Amino acid sequence: MVRYLVQAWLVLLLALGFGAALAAVQSRLGPRIEQNKRDETYDQVPRLVAGAVKERTRELKLKIGGEERAVYKAFDGAGRHVGWVIKAAGQGFADVIELLIGLDRRGETITGLYVLENKETPALGNKIVEPAFRGRFRGKPTARPLKVTKKPPRADNEILAISGATVSSESVTRIVNAAVAEFKRALPAGGGH
Repeated sequence: MVRYLVQAWLVLLLALGFGAALAAVQSRLGPRIEQNKRDETYDQVPRLVAGAVKERTRELKLKIGGEERAVYKAFDGAGRHVGWVIKAAGQGFADVIELLIGLDRRGETITGLYVLENKETPALGNKIVEPAFRGRFRGKPTARPLKVTKKPPRADNEILAISGATVSSESVTRIVNAAVAEFKRALPAGGGH
């Protein structure tokens, strides 16, 4: 009996030690990871909003869904507001999916989609990162929620699912719908220009 108690305490001490080590690594690397994601966001802006120039993009804070969130206002080389990039996250099949969504300056059309992070099933759900899937969102209007279909889309709000990865396809679509709806409610009148 005493042997089991000693082993239990040893397991508990090891768990606390490893937990403390992981917390220290996270607190030390967390800001660097966030900065890397911010840099990647700026790098993606010209790919997500046609005509946008990375160096002219400005990070703003908007009250979205009850909290202040960073959004990226994209400008072209002449300084004209050409669109927005918003970050969004939500539960996928395996873990959280983080997205960047490009929108026109009025938030009426999706101009691009980029997967910032995912841990979806290799060779199935992680096909959400492929340009062929992400391109299915480009040009879609935001007036109505998007929905996933397993057949070729007939309506402008339909997204063709990835074969064998319907849950991941639906997850991305749900994240996009929620983020766009929240952003449009927070968007200043006239598209914020």
